[in-house]
Amino acid sequence: MDYKLVMNTAILAGELMLCSGAETYRVEDTMNHILNTTHAQTVEVSVMMTGIVATLGNPDMEPITATKRVQERGTNLNSIMEVNEISRRYCAGDLPLEEAYERLQKIGPKQYRVWLFNLAVIMVSSGFAPLFGGGLIEMAAAIVTGGVLALVMTAGKKLQISGFIQTLLSSFAVAVSAILLKQVLPMVDDNIITMSSIMPLVPGVAITNAVRDTLLGDYISGAARILEAFLIAAAVALGVGTGMALMGVFFPGGGLA
Repeated sequence: MDYKLVMNTAILAGELMLCSGAETYRVEDTMNHILNTTHAQTVEVSVMMTGIVATLGNPDMEPITATKRVQERGTNLNSIMEVNEISRRYCAGDLPLEEAYERLQKIGPKQYRVWLFNLAVIMVSSGFAPLFGGGLIEMAAAIVTGGVLALVMTAGKKLQISGFIQTLLSSFAVAVSAILLKQVLPMVDDNIITMSSIMPLVPGVAITNAVRDTLLGDYISGAARILEAFLIAAAVALGVGTGMALMGVFFPGGGLA
């Protein structure tokens, strides 16, 4: 058996899952299943938010240790599903090792086109308006602010702006555009529009994964995810607050909720 290829396959599977937002325990479990197909005496996997370390060894061979630094993380459930499907088929013997590795290499980081992603951001912004007590006019206004949010997010990705700054700028743009709409359409509730439009920025998945990792004993990854979620929430609050304060200077009485 090609132990190095098995190790490369496990590392690649773990990297794809970690970059796609999978929980730490799920990444470790998948990698352990792949490495255990070698029936090696020593199989060790350690996964954190920022990196992966794995060791594979037998008494009659030099241990193989691999590390992988993971710097970019997001949420892509489709990639996680594809990796799980490939690993299950390989571990069940339905997929050769070489083919499994090739299929993992073909898994791309993006699932949807840019225009489709932006459309989803706009529809999510509009869809949350009724949940906060808004009517049809707030839903229509949220489409406009959602469009502004999608535009800023797309520009930030193309300019490769860091996540914290991008979130801050996006929430700032949402607050400013909502208050400007309030000046054009006085009957619109700018608070509802702002709350609805920042929902795509809320770190719900990060908080959920942080709780799951912590409950399963992965305290380092859990604490790191909690800190990441806190920073995102702080960026949203800072961006919205700055936008409202700035617009309050130009529109006294209408810029602050």
